Amino acid sequence: MKKLVKNGVIVTAADTYNGDILIEDGKIAAIGKGLDESSCEIVDANGAYIFPGGIDPHTHLDMPFGGTVTKDDFETGTIAAAFGGTTTIIDFCLTDKGKPLQSAINTWHAKSEGKAAIDYSFHLMIGEMNDQVLEQLPTIIEDEGITSFKVFMAYKDVFQADDATLYQTLIQAKELGALVMVHAENGDVIDYLTKKALEAGSTDPIYHARTRPPEIEGEATGRAACFTGLADSQLYVVHVSCAEAVNQIAQARNRGVNIWGETCPQYLVLDESYLEKPNFEGAKYVWSPPLREKWNQEVLWNALKNGDLQTIGSDQCSFDFNGQKDLGKNDFTKIPNGGPIIEDRMSILFSEGVQKGKITLNQFVDVTSTRTAKLFGLYPKKGTIAVGSDADLLIFDPTVKRKISAETHHMAVDYSAFEGMEITGEPVSVLCRGEFVIKEKQFVGKSGYGEYIKRSKFNERNEAQQSPVKL
Repeated sequence: MKKLVKNGVIVTAADTYNGDILIEDGKIAAIGKGLDESSCEIVDANGAYIFPGGIDPHTHLDMPFGGTVTKDDFETGTIAAAFGGTTTIIDFCLTDKGKPLQSAINTWHAKSEGKAAIDYSFHLMIGEMNDQVLEQLPTIIEDEGITSFKVFMAYKDVFQADDATLYQTLIQAKELGALVMVHAENGDVIDYLTKKALEAGSTDPIYHARTRPPEIEGEATGRAACFTGLADSQLYVVHVSCAEAVNQIAQARNRGVNIWGETCPQYLVLDESYLEKPNFEGAKYVWSPPLREKWNQEVLWNALKNGDLQTIGSDQCSFDFNGQKDLGKNDFTKIPNGGPIIEDRMSILFSEGVQKGKITLNQFVDVTSTRTAKLFGLYPKKGTIAVGSDADLLIFDPTVKRKISAETHHMAVDYSAFEGMEITGEPVSVLCRGEFVIKEKQFVGKSGYGEYIKRSKFNERNEAQQSPVKL
């Protein structure tokens, strides 16, 4: 049945206006006023904003790490994402050295098939670069539509790739039409600092931050940017947490390097002091890069506003405090890295960003949806409200005040990273390809509704072909 979303304020990355949206066969069929209502289900969005569904470019669902597995899988994680206004996620396929890349992709298809409540796609980790890997990449891009590769510069002896692998990946990405993503921290120096801390008996969660100082993130970001310019390739830096990394990205963009940066809600509103909470509570906030000194938050907000950072990911990677995080009670290196963020990503950005005047409404849409769609080959199918686009819509009440709490969230994890935080704004209804997933704050979708999305190549994307400019 056709749907007509009426009486709302439509907000895209470029425009804000009053209008109605006609949905037919999962697509936006028309936008205007006075549209024919016959044979339509009427959806009243009076008093609400209508945003494009959020796109989360950075999730880790059903992911093994540190001897355990993330608590949220593709079912609970995507339902929580939908409650938060997100209609598409891009998750990371982790690979094993010496094994076919396709086997990792098949594993992630098995994890997600029949479970996802919203649409999804994959990034692919590159841990080594050799003739066997090179032979597989063109087929993966063509057959799987995976056009983004992740390289870790951290987690020595686990995920970390060497500089030659990063540089060769950048070269291949340029030729094949892919976007390279990096976790930018100097894993070798972190390994040294970590060993010294443990030798000194420094085992509490705060030492996770003190062994991963911001200079280490800045150095790795600058190194990756240098390699990108040398290869004339394209780079996306994930989870930027500090001024040192922002400065390296800004300088590289000013040199004309094709580089983009992502930050996350946790770095915008939480700080290093959370790692010092008593009774091991600081373990709840152990992720990498770590939380920074509070003054970095203003730097990150300004970077979003001026265009030095372009997207917001959640880096969703949830582990229970009881039974998982406490694996590291006597050794901070054994605390599983990650936090539950996926459900609160968009609400925090709206409340702390738009409501407090740090970013505009249109910038909110750009950083939570549109720019991600453009960078990762989903636009204009996703990421905007336009005739012919998927009817992925978020109906959002900008006035309601509420507190974030584990008691009311929909993630499977036993704590909230933002417990007790007072925010303004709440997703009311969420549609994915024209079907309600959330309706009047109730889950009405179904596991398995989400479709796997094949994405276009980087060099086929109009936005991404342009030299980087500040918004």
